Amino acid sequence: MSAPLCLLFDSDGTLVDSEILLAEVMAEILPRYSLPFTAAQYMDEFRGVRFLAIVLELESRYQALSDPQRDAMEAAMRDLMEMRMREHLLPIDGMGDALDQLQAYPRAVVSNGPERKIRCAMESVGFAHHFGDNLFSAYTLGVWKPDPTLYLKAAEGMGFPPERCVVIDDAAVGVAAGLEAGMQVIHLNHFPDSETTPEGAIALRYAQDLPDAVARLAARLTA
Repeated sequence: MSAPLCLLFDSDGTLVDSEILLAEVMAEILPRYSLPFTAAQYMDEFRGVRFLAIVLELESRYQALSDPQRDAMEAAMRDLMEMRMREHLLPIDGMGDALDQLQAYPRAVVSNGPERKIRCAMESVGFAHHFGDNLFSAYTLGVWKPDPTLYLKAAEGMGFPPERCVVIDDAAVGVAAGLEAGMQVIHLNHFPDSETTPEGAIALRYAQDLPDAVARLAARLTA
């Protein structure tokens, strides 16, 4: 019997603890291009948001950049981020054990980041064998969360209908995308004191609770 569910994992903040690294890198790079920015600002306002969307919002507040300036800034940010990930990236606490327990389920990574960044993250923390080439990048597919199309394209690529997919995401944009796609959604909420899990999503604080939550969803589907 095939697995009843397909698991669609976000990367940054869900599988890997990369968001503070990204926040720090952006805080180093963006001010070089006259866009004031702090690591705290990323965590408070822009977590999980597409890089270009962040840049355009900052340009509206400060000053416009040319296309060559944007391209150079993003290239510098990506290069520095890859170096930091290979040196310092850690998995989300408990995620390795959770993935081991969930190995019977088809799994994919669905991220707003470029595919190179996704691969770097999975390799850096030893998760590459869990996902293989099941990596769905917004940059490759041309659609970014909170647009549900990214998760819908991933479901199609994995050969599962939306109702048999479980989105596991920590960011509001990803949770919203999964819900709008008509999927089961587990919100890995690292900040329960300040972030609310939307109606229709399952709130979890710790990765170690994922296997039980998925098992309950699978049992409900096959009941």
